[in-house]
Amino acid sequence: MFALIALAAAGIGPHFAVSAQEQRPVQAPTASTYILGPNDRVRVKVYGEPDITGEYEVDSTGQISIPLAGHVRAEGLTTRQLEGAVTSALAKGIVRDPRVNVEVALYRPYYILGEVKKGGEFPYRIGLTVLDAVASAGGFTYRANENKVYLRRAGTSAEEVYSLDLPVPIFPGDNIRIPERYF
Repeated sequence: MFALIALAAAGIGPHFAVSAQEQRPVQAPTASTYILGPNDRVRVKVYGEPDITGEYEVDSTGQISIPLAGHVRAEGLTTRQLEGAVTSALAKGIVRDPRVNVEVALYRPYYILGEVKKGGEFPYRIGLTVLDAVASAGGFTYRANENKVYLRRAGTSAEEVYSLDLPVPIFPGDNIRIPERYF
């Protein structure tokens, strides 16, 4: 054990570098390109129909339930695509020539755990990076490896390793794990 500590102090031994393949640029979502999923809240405005206008949550099946439109699939759609789906569903019913506007009222949360002072669930906002998420969680602990992060994107089962040399964007529903340093 002493030999490993001596080698590490001398800069000799295993290095935990992130390869270029693992550090690939990721495009952060914008309000117009964001793909809806369960636990997102959307604000639906139907002009001239105050009883239909309101906020709706995407349920675990990926749908929202709107009066006079029924269940409308929202998961996997952008807000513009959802506008079209709601318009189509309302046009089949009582509403004549519906004009619909949809915007995200509240994004689904992201989760952070590991070597941060206060892990848990946090509200997402557009433009969030890993370092912003760490700051929301109270910062790194004294044991944290501040050079890399493990990130599991929403809808995937595998963690990816990212270097913290560059800003790493976070998406709603992501799980962030800050590892422990060894020396």
